[in-house]
Amino acid sequence: MAILLTLATMRRIREADQYVRRSEWKNADFKLTTKFSGKAVGIIGLGRIGSAIAKRAEAFGCSIGYHSRSQKPNLRYKFYPSIVDLALDSQILIIACALTQETRHIVNRKVIDALGKNGVVVNIARGSHIDESELVSALAEGRLGGAGLDVLEKEPEAPTQLLGLDNVVLSPHVAASTVETRKVMADLVVQALDAHFSGKPLLTPVI
Repeated sequence: MAILLTLATMRRIREADQYVRRSEWKNADFKLTTKFSGKAVGIIGLGRIGSAIAKRAEAFGCSIGYHSRSQKPNLRYKFYPSIVDLALDSQILIIACALTQETRHIVNRKVIDALGKNGVVVNIARGSHIDESELVSALAEGRLGGAGLDVLEKEPEAPTQLLGLDNVVLSPHVAASTVETRKVMADLVVQALDAHFSGKPLLTPVI
C-alpha cells in the first residue's frame, strides 16, 4: 500500500482517471508527472513493515534512508538521528512507525518544509503521526508536492480542504484489508490460542 500510494500520488493516477472519465483526453494532453524510480526515499520506522517497504523501494532503484529510535546494525541504509535531516535528504517520506507520545505529530511543519515543494509524504501507519492542519496548509500553498494517505488524524472524517486537492490520494485505512492478510491474521489468532491452552510459548507475545 505504501508503494501504491507513492506511485498513485507521483503519477497523479486519481486525477488522470477523472480526466479520462470527463472526456477531457480528446481535447488536450494530460500534464506531465514525476516518476518514482531512482528517488531518495526516507522511511520513518524501520521495523518489519518499514523494512518490507525499503525492500520494495529498492527494486525501483531508490536510495533508502531511515529514522528510528536507534540505528539498526548491519544495514546498508543510511540512518538519520534527526527526522528533519532525513526529510532534507528525501524526495519521498514514508511513515511506518508505531504511534506513541514521542511519534505523535512527528511530521510537523519543520519536517514538511524540509521535504519541500516537490516532496511527497506517504502515511500507512496512524493519522496522528502527521500534524494534519500543517499538512493541509502546506499542500494547499504549494510548500509540499503531494501526499498519499491511508490514514487520517480524525477518522473517518477528512478535512474538507484536503478533499479538494488534486495532489492528494486517499484511502480509507485499508492497507491490511486484503483477503490474504486477513486469513493470515485469523490463522495467527488460532495458533496463539492453541499455544496458550497447550502451555506452549506464545508466537507473538506482547512485552
